[in-house]
This record gives sequence, structure tokens and C-alpha cells, in this order.
Amino acid sequence: MTVEQRRYGMRRELAISYDQAVAKTKDALKAQGFGVLTEIDMKATLKAKLDADLDPYIILGACNPPLAHRAITADPEVGLLLPCNVVVRSSGGKTIVEAMDPAAAMGIVGNPAVEAVANEAKERLEKALAAL
Repeated sequence: MTVEQRRYGMRRELAISYDQAVAKTKDALKAQGFGVLTEIDMKATLKAKLDADLDPYIILGACNPPLAHRAITADPEVGLLLPCNVVVRSSGGKTIVEAMDPAAAMGIVGNPAVEAVANEAKERLEKALAAL
């Protein structure tokens, strides 16, 4: 399977369980220099706050420190667009991994130095998804 480019993200469907996909996604991100700063379990959160049922869904806040440093040095306000969110979710019996497209998100900044960092981050996220 290949990585599917979406309007503001990238997507990959996997033929493995949700739990396996979460673990493999974290490993693939690490291999590309990303650490996971945050994990938001949307299924648990929405159940606790709204008593709403949702298929398994986690948002991973991924950060590549050298890239983040370069971006923040180029424009301190770019922190508003960090970290790169990666979603692992179950839907209709499928496991889906999606990553934000940093080039799309940071394109609004209008700073060539930030755009260069965003393009590098996008390449690394694409490689992580492709490795799944």
C-alpha cells in the first residue's frame, strides 16, 4: 500500500489491529526522528466527558526536535502549529493512520525558512507512514 495524499494530511490503511498500529506508528515515527510528546485517547475522553461511544482513536503529538528548533528560530509564532499530529483510528473494521501535512499547515506562515522545515517534516512523516 502507498501513502495517500489528502488535502491537509496523509493517510494509510493497515491490515493490522489498532493496538499493533499504534505501536508500529510510534516506532516508525521514532525511526524518522520524531518523539511522541502527547497521546490523546479520544475514545476514552469522549466517553468520560460526553458518554459518547467512538471507535478506538488516538492523537499522537509528534515532534522532531531539530526541525521544531529550526522552525521556531525562523518564526517563534510557528509553535502555534506544532507538534505534528498523527492519528491512529479504527473505522468500519479497518485501521487507519493519518498524519497532518506540515507543508499544508505551515504554508500559511509565508516564511521560506519555515516552509523548508515543513517540507522536510512532511518527507519524514511520509517515510514513517510508508514504513507501516
